[in-house]
Amino acid sequence: MSVDTKHIRLAWEGRISGCQLGKAVEFLSLRDGNDALQEYLQRADALPLRDYVPLVEDTLVERFGRPSCRGQLERSEPDDDITYTVLALELLEEHGKDLSTDDVARAWLRRLPGGATFTAERAAYTTLLERASTGFPYGADPNFDLAECSDNPYSDWIGAQIRADLYGWVCPGDPSLAARLARQDAELSHREDGVHAAVFVAALAASIPDTESMSAAVDRALSYVPGRSGVSDVVGTARSLTGLADVRERLHSRYATLSPVHALNNLAIVVWSVLSFPDDYSAAVGEAVTLGWDTDCNGATVGGLLGIAGVGVPSHWTEPWQGRVAVSLLGPPELKLDDLVARTVAVARSFEQVPAE
Repeated sequence: MSVDTKHIRLAWEGRISGCQLGKAVEFLSLRDGNDALQEYLQRADALPLRDYVPLVEDTLVERFGRPSCRGQLERSEPDDDITYTVLALELLEEHGKDLSTDDVARAWLRRLPGGATFTAERAAYTTLLERASTGFPYGADPNFDLAECSDNPYSDWIGAQIRADLYGWVCPGDPSLAARLARQDAELSHREDGVHAAVFVAALAASIPDTESMSAAVDRALSYVPGRSGVSDVVGTARSLTGLADVRERLHSRYATLSPVHALNNLAIVVWSVLSFPDDYSAAVGEAVTLGWDTDCNGATVGGLLGIAGVGVPSHWTEPWQGRVAVSLLGPPELKLDDLVARTVAVARSFEQVPAE
């Protein structure tokens, strides 16, 4: 199907705004947990959350999230959820449909500062650097297998999932291609459900423009992951949830043993949010962030999915950051939204002209 420029813009706007919403409370949520997050939002009189988080002085939010708070936001502050989306765009501009995991590894060494990586990505990056110490890009050992990079304790965490959105944006109606591209990226640092979650998100983003409902798009995306995977279980769980109180209680009970930055618990929030509020951007990102865990990642992913669905992003979300997008990549520290949209559309249109091999 044809690329819709408006939907690409909404996807960028939705992802960036949702990321900044969650970024303000990310550290609080990850360090002190969901109860502390709820207490802060109540204290700030921010429930239900339908706008950026208000700033309360002398709190963790003031210390670590102030630039992303309501009234403080002047640009999209640097965040890996956006940095990796821009990097995915660069990868597709250079390699197109032929993108390989090797290409991703080379781009990381060339474009991504090690200090901007976390958990699985940092572990994979460390392996790459060790192999690159005697030559470029991976050293002189002909027996080196990139699969060593994903042999790390964080390989089923959220990192690959947050790198996947754009692969779906540029493949509207072609979830198979989106899934393949996302897998090539994800397998550098992740395995099993870490990869399946990334594939699911990319396939969902590609399916949304070509299906009659969000629920149908979820079904279609689910066909690209193993039927007995954790991702399949997550979708079933998300569909069984009802009100917000039930969601919070059941999710935090069911996934209590997982890291707050695991792929599955956070994907459950994403799936529930897009199914529950498929036509309401503010409610979808607001409730996703309110539910806690990795708030910036979930706000970003939900926001991007609603955007690519064509759901409007109200101006109170986009006006504060003024089309200014800061990234943690080598090169210009700040990019323009208009340029990112134009470049993304150009990649998507090139895919229409170049058949997959």
